[in-house]
Amino acid sequence: MASLMPDKRYVIGVDVGTGSARAGIFDLDGNLVASAKKDISLHRAPGGHVEQSSAEIWQAVCATVRQAIDTAGVAAKDIVGIGFDATCSLVVIGDDDTGLPVGDADRPDRDIIVWMDHRAIDQAQRINATGHDVLRYVGGVISPEMEMPKLLWLKENRRAVFDAAHHFFDLTDFLTWKATGSLARSSCTVTCKWNYVGHENRWDLDYLRLIGLGELAADISSIGENVVTPGAALANGLTQDAADALGLAAGTPVAAGLIDAHAGGIGTVGAIGEVTENLAYVFGTSSCTMTTTQQPVFVPGVWGPYYSAMVPGLWLNEGGQSAAGAAIDHLLKLHPARDDAASAARSKGLSLPDFLGRKALEAIGGKPLSHLADLARGLHVVPEFIGNRAPYADPQARAIIAGLGMDDNVESLVALYVAGLCGLGYGLRQIVETQARHGAAIERIVISGGAGQSPVARRIIADTVGKPVATVVSQEPVLLGSAILGAVAARCFDDIASAMRAMSSMDSLVEPAGGDIVERHDRRYVAFQALQAAGREFRNC
Repeated sequence: MASLMPDKRYVIGVDVGTGSARAGIFDLDGNLVASAKKDISLHRAPGGHVEQSSAEIWQAVCATVRQAIDTAGVAAKDIVGIGFDATCSLVVIGDDDTGLPVGDADRPDRDIIVWMDHRAIDQAQRINATGHDVLRYVGGVISPEMEMPKLLWLKENRRAVFDAAHHFFDLTDFLTWKATGSLARSSCTVTCKWNYVGHENRWDLDYLRLIGLGELAADISSIGENVVTPGAALANGLTQDAADALGLAAGTPVAAGLIDAHAGGIGTVGAIGEVTENLAYVFGTSSCTMTTTQQPVFVPGVWGPYYSAMVPGLWLNEGGQSAAGAAIDHLLKLHPARDDAASAARSKGLSLPDFLGRKALEAIGGKPLSHLADLARGLHVVPEFIGNRAPYADPQARAIIAGLGMDDNVESLVALYVAGLCGLGYGLRQIVETQARHGAAIERIVISGGAGQSPVARRIIADTVGKPVATVVSQEPVLLGSAILGAVAARCFDDIASAMRAMSSMDSLVEPAGGDIVERHDRRYVAFQALQAAGREFRNC
């Protein structure tokens, strides 16, 4: 148990990802004092259905907060604020404040449609066909990962559930409701995923009627009448029930939250230079890119521009890849040497990607890390296993692998791993270049997420994109982002901008290689785009 100064103040960040809930305790300098993690269940069903339980998630959140407090040895009175972030998943709650089944009627505990659920592809296509002006603020094309297509699917396929619902929450807003009883929604969640017109502080009722959700237009209370900016203090802080469950003091300030990737942005983009110079790249199960601008920038195929969706008062463009870490994991499963390599990795206490990264470093010997791409010569991967989020907004896109032979050794698995990382890098390059053409150029990439801790991944991303890649000191920038919200709600700082400057700082900077390496990646990028285009052309053959 850590020995801490009794008069110090601490804040808690809570992050609910796709597979786990985590809590971190930070001091006001941004130092992580203790953290805890608890896995949460993920239920898949035919038709692209992916579901979770809000009750299980809340229990996991409470358990991790309690464990982190116990590990740190911090008194509840010394915790001055708490912030939440979560995946952009849809939670459906009935009028008795319990969950409603979003799929199988016999599983009422499964009341969440997870962000990656693609059941609403048809509904998304029909919404896009309306051409409504609201769609300008999602890059012109709404995604089935967003909430309006999912709500329309519920209405058309689970009408009784839709009619019985009292609250439709983004998962982050569900957590702050459980903590405080406040029905306020974060401008991050509703602007980014619910088509709320953030810069005008309104729901577009004509849009809701046009897409077939007139019930919501008639009574918006179920989706949120009060929308506040991230970091705003909610209600009277923690209720007594929530405080007891979390092991904290009633009345502890609770901040309006963020989507998980945006929390990663808050935890990183203030660490170096100006916020508007940096692209936040959250490299986890999926990847998200956040680009901040002073004025709205409209980029086809890139979500936004969103007002006050991450940094209050600034605009945000959001892109990313529907599968990033998950794409690498799936790619490796296709190789015959995967199981042997995974066993070897476990024997060394490593994850498979970390093991393969070390093997890649061994394979290039004493050469500079920019030669990692040599290992993937002739092998190309377009890792779009569950679609292209940006810049094509194409959920029907699928992965392409070219140049794969019959080798079944670990060396060829390492080559496939490197080729997969290159493919993710070229996809990121497409987003960066597309945004720059429309007026949202960036100077550097600030990376976070589990994969961002890999020196191999950072080097490959810097070289494939052609931009410097920065890391921050905090090993948990997503948790830090939520903790920053808690610090602002507790009035430890005047605003998010000042809190970011005080609590985050840069650790390392990887400059992209020059010379022949640039030419090599340019050629591979041309191959990536050609394969991607071929996939679109021939997908129905």
